[in-house]
Amino acid sequence: MPIIPDEKDWTWVLSQPCPECGFDPATVTPSTVPGTVVNMLPRWRAVLRREDVATRPNDHTWSNLEYACHVRDVFSLFDQRLNLMLTDDDARFANWDQDQAAIDGEYGSADPRTVADQLEAEGTEIAESFARVTEDDWQRTGTRSNGSSFTVLTFSQYFLHDVVHHLHDVDG
Repeated sequence: MPIIPDEKDWTWVLSQPCPECGFDPATVTPSTVPGTVVNMLPRWRAVLRREDVATRPNDHTWSNLEYACHVRDVFSLFDQRLNLMLTDDDARFANWDQDQAAIDGEYGSADPRTVADQLEAEGTEIAESFARVTEDDWQRTGTRSNGSSFTVLTFSQYFLHDVVHHLHDVDG
């Protein structure tokens, strides 16, 4: 059964802690992102070793494998967007349909070991990109296709909530 697309605007997490996963944006800067991402990679690898990794818990929730594929792609997408923000004045982001990406990428039938390797490589890449961000870059801007505007600082917070929240989803 197909997943009902999540159409929530999650930008609210920039102004208050997330009641579901406990993420607090006030504790995040671009300089704290690399360590946090690198530290969560072994936990994702452990998730992908679970026997039931490809089993959906119900008809409206992704499997742990699908979540891991999504996070892998979030790492890649946000790395591209971060680099746009650092090189282009007022960067503009093309629309990304995460639900279509899951269908096109056949998340549910991916090989967990391959996904673990890809997720680690993409996570390492974005951690390295954030590690190169200087404090002078924190106010550079970017805008999503829906009009949501970010600075590198708020972008780091929004990004990190996404991956922390999904790790909470699979650990919950």
